[in-house]
Amino acid sequence: MIPYSTQCIEEDDIQAVVEALKKEYLTCGPTVNEFEEKVAQYVGAKYAVAVSSGTAALHAACAVIEIQDGDEVITTPNTWVSSANAVLYCGGRPVFADIDEETYNIDPDEIERKISKHTKAIIPVHYAGQPCNMERIYEIASKNHLVVIEDAAHAVGATYKGQKIGSLSDMTVFSFHPVKQMTTCEGGMITTNNKDLYEKLKLFRAYGIVKTKEDMLKKGPWFSEQMSLGYNYRLSDVQCALGISQIKKIDKLVARRREIAKVYDNELQNIKGIVLPKQSKDGISSYHLYPILVDADKRRSLYMKFREAEIGVGVHYYPVYKNAYYQQNGYDSVYCKISEQFYDRELTLPIHYKVSDNDLDYIVETVKRLLKEGNQ
Repeated sequence: MIPYSTQCIEEDDIQAVVEALKKEYLTCGPTVNEFEEKVAQYVGAKYAVAVSSGTAALHAACAVIEIQDGDEVITTPNTWVSSANAVLYCGGRPVFADIDEETYNIDPDEIERKISKHTKAIIPVHYAGQPCNMERIYEIASKNHLVVIEDAAHAVGATYKGQKIGSLSDMTVFSFHPVKQMTTCEGGMITTNNKDLYEKLKLFRAYGIVKTKEDMLKKGPWFSEQMSLGYNYRLSDVQCALGISQIKKIDKLVARRREIAKVYDNELQNIKGIVLPKQSKDGISSYHLYPILVDADKRRSLYMKFREAEIGVGVHYYPVYKNAYYQQNGYDSVYCKISEQFYDRELTLPIHYKVSDNDLDYIVETVKRLLKEGNQ
């Protein structure tokens, strides 16, 4: 089966992990700081904080801006549940704004329409690796005094108007799950240019415990003290060693995804019965996903036929508010028309570094064959 996405682990990655296992610190050691510095340098941010997952990164970002009961945060339904769940973890309420029908990203006009006196932040999601219309989102946020937390779980290596995603907003969160462009097995990162947020994020990911030189001199070298309510969201040195190895080759990994996307764009552009993803002129996608649209009444059949052909297509995403938990907790009347129509038609084609040229030829031929059969 050719998966829609998978990790690329090479011999240098394995050796990096082996060497990390030989070191004194397996966690809470200097390799964590090194990985953070590498990520911050790569995206062009002042600070980076490594955490245990992309979900933990979203939770931490919401927590440090003190999302709480009564606060609303606007996000997209076309995302993994974590983008909204992180708001719920803090006691806030996610508000869903529909997507743009061409980019599949959150529609800035819909964001404006959903703003209320309770709105505190916006979480735009760079769906499939394509940057959102951040210029408009920043205008809206500035006018309404809102915090912007970019969910860039799909967008490591993407750029917006010539700048890497991760350097622009109040905070940007990344995921290093194995299906992403680079991996630390599980893991995430928050980047920011705000020192105060940086310090709060570090505290939040490690129990809220502080250990200062002054206290150690006065009370003993063992002394540390919990100053706030935090979590154990730390990322190990072993995982960070893998992350350092991976980020050295991130441009190579992303470049292959872009090559594959270009082949799909060229080879499938005139195929009846599918719509290919359009790219914004302001951004360059890092292609976590390559979503195509097919006829809604044929999607299930095509999905099964692709799987029978050993091509692991996926579907991304079931609108968050349609999940049973949300339906049972006040979201049963929410309706985002474009998001629901998109979900009914979407299939994700394989796109990752390990897709060979032969694999790619086979996928293209299979798409053409199945769509031809479906249109007869």
